[in-house]
Amino acid sequence: MERTLLQERLLSIVKRFPQRRVVVIGDAIADQFVYGGISRVSREAPVFIIRHEHTETVPGGAANCAANLADLGARVSLLAITGDDEPGKALRAKLEEAKVDCDGIICSPDVRTTTKVRILAGQSHSTRQQVVRIDYEDQLLGDAMTRLSELVAEKTRDADAIILSDYNYGVAAEVLQSVRSIAKQHKIPTLVDSRFGLLNFSGLTSATPNEAEVEQLLGIPIDTDEQLALSGEQLRERLGYRALLITRGGQGMTLLEEGVSPLNLPAVGSHEPVDVTGAGDTVIAAYTLALCSDASFPDAARLANFAGGLVVMKRGTASVSVVELEHSVLHWEANK
Repeated sequence: MERTLLQERLLSIVKRFPQRRVVVIGDAIADQFVYGGISRVSREAPVFIIRHEHTETVPGGAANCAANLADLGARVSLLAITGDDEPGKALRAKLEEAKVDCDGIICSPDVRTTTKVRILAGQSHSTRQQVVRIDYEDQLLGDAMTRLSELVAEKTRDADAIILSDYNYGVAAEVLQSVRSIAKQHKIPTLVDSRFGLLNFSGLTSATPNEAEVEQLLGIPIDTDEQLALSGEQLRERLGYRALLITRGGQGMTLLEEGVSPLNLPAVGSHEPVDVTGAGDTVIAAYTLALCSDASFPDAARLANFAGGLVVMKRGTASVSVVELEHSVLHWEANK
């Protein structure tokens, strides 16, 4: 099958991924999935009794972003804080298995590892579905944050890109000033994924908010593509970014780049996702890795769009491999 020029260009970018080193700084989360079968209804209350089958712990938040980068072939260092507890130990083991450099993870006995426990249940022979989520949180980072801050300059010295992964637990906000200074001095592309505080992360390279987050940040409803383009450009200028990539679920993505017309990318694959858990981490991982592999903003957005389309078809917190990404590029172009 003959490849198009776009295919060749995107694939050449992906080939450079293993040559890149990316530092992720932010809130590492242990995503726990507890699977069980519904056995009967309790006599104590009108609730189901779930018989436990197995529990799985996988990287979430900044840790999931790092795992995605590693699966895409990059050399990755993670700067984060975990507790000296079972979720923290399980999280570190998974990251080491994924070949993420964990020397920048501060393990503190004074901190509880941020953990999101999802209970998935169903009848026998049926697909397990999430019925409730329990969050264990800790924002009292104290001395651990001081030690982590001291590592920022050392770990980012030879980085090709930096990602700030902010889930509102304090790490990214605490190191922002240092990162901004280092990025400016060494001209390192620095991208942000912030769930609640993107307006605090101005003066960097780019970010990947979703459409609902743009509405919330600007305090205005968005009903059309034109409104999204205008609102997105307003937000990009306010933040001082070179570009802003807005994810739109089943409607794909919109890229707003300084001095360039908006680029609307249709969703890749199914418009009905299986699970969007952690999809934003996959998107910013692919987007950042492409940018520091000499991609233009449009080509980086295209690869992020392919990666996002793949990961939402997987259950739970997941990642995308280089082989999957390359196959998606070839298959999508061949069948458009």
